[in-house]
Amino acid sequence: MLIMLLLLVLAGCGGGPKSDVPIFMMGANGIPTEVGDKLQTALQAKLGQAPTVNVQTVPIFSMEKLIVEIAAGDNGIIVVPMEQFKAIGQQGGYVSLDDAAKGEDYPEGVLDLPVDGKESGKTEKHLYGIPLEKTKWFTEQKLNGKDLVAFVPANAKNQDKVMQVIKVIAEK
Repeated sequence: MLIMLLLLVLAGCGGGPKSDVPIFMMGANGIPTEVGDKLQTALQAKLGQAPTVNVQTVPIFSMEKLIVEIAAGDNGIIVVPMEQFKAIGQQGGYVSLDDAAKGEDYPEGVLDLPVDGKESGKTEKHLYGIPLEKTKWFTEQKLNGKDLVAFVPANAKNQDKVMQVIKVIAEK
């Protein structure tokens, strides 16, 4: 198990040119590399020359890998199953997507989450995630986005570019 985890972490440390908005995707049953490549090509075509995106997928689900990816702060957008989206959100640390899409279009992505740390007890209700099932990004590729949610972690870099990308992802 430890060797598998180490291989997963090392596999995520690839070189190559850095994209403006790295996207990390992990499904309940993993997401094949070919699907990630197809999604990356489609998304980049919608965005044009800039900002650039890189979609990284993993073939198996690993909560440990997901925690490492979130903590590292290298991803602009993270896509996970709804269950993990809701559970991790209880710790706070998501960026509101109210300016990128309408909450009424994505009621499953509207959560009442802690702000200013869990200890303050203060929560705010916002659109924090974009369920991908009915987005053009997935439907045009004939992919099933059921149970997958895209969110922006608070530690994401280049948040202005991230918001440009999330607006395209949120198109229905």
